[in-house]
Amino acid sequence: MSIFLSKFLPLFLYPAGLVTLLILLTLVFWKKRRAAFTFLVLAFFILLLAGNKYVATAFARTLEWRYPPLAENTTADVIVVLGGGTEPAIEPRAMVELNAAADRVLYGIKLYQEKAAPMLLLSGGDIDFIGDSPSTPADDMATLMEMLGIPREKMIIQNASLNTQQDAEFSCELIKKNGFKKVILVTSAFHMPRSVALFEKQGCPVVPAPVDFSITQLSWDNLTHPTTAEFILDLLPSYSHISTVTKTLKEYFGIWYYKLSGVL
Repeated sequence: MSIFLSKFLPLFLYPAGLVTLLILLTLVFWKKRRAAFTFLVLAFFILLLAGNKYVATAFARTLEWRYPPLAENTTADVIVVLGGGTEPAIEPRAMVELNAAADRVLYGIKLYQEKAAPMLLLSGGDIDFIGDSPSTPADDMATLMEMLGIPREKMIIQNASLNTQQDAEFSCELIKKNGFKKVILVTSAFHMPRSVALFEKQGCPVVPAPVDFSITQLSWDNLTHPTTAEFILDLLPSYSHISTVTKTLKEYFGIWYYKLSGVL
């Protein structure tokens, strides 16, 4: 239940949920014109703020650019890859598929092939309330990696975790059990600050290897030097920008929650 609430309650603090709540309050207080107007203006303001490219990009950048890309020729004892980049083989899918965070899986494969480490630790369990699945993210990553030629015996499967905190807790148990000293951690750039903090809290220092960047240097330079037309268009609300703000807020809420609860 706590896992469910931790994922359900913040929905009303994200832009889409907050705007929906404010519109509902507008309807509830419709006869009280001043209150209804206030709720409606707030909803419109949040939509404009969260939906424009400048706010979304600058906000996401505060997380994504926290850690630089992994330095070339970095080596370690194990590469930890956090789940989230796969979709299970549920009909009508013919096989395990990749999603928008697939760079996690692909980069883990690349690092192994480049001999950055002799072992891979794949982390990610199934969250039952989201829907029944025949496999876990860790198992799905292993299936794909095996298809691409990585021997199963070179993978350690950690498929019991239900969130990032448990990813760190259960993975660190295996890291210590196997005597790994130097660990490369692969996950999405926006997810890396929370992941690093949780792994270090468990006594497992890691070398960050962020991937799945949505903010590149070129896109940032273009955003900060727009034409007049680009400036106007980038101010208009867009679903993709709202999604970026939501994803970033989720990470910050996770960090704040762990700090308030004493996990960090």
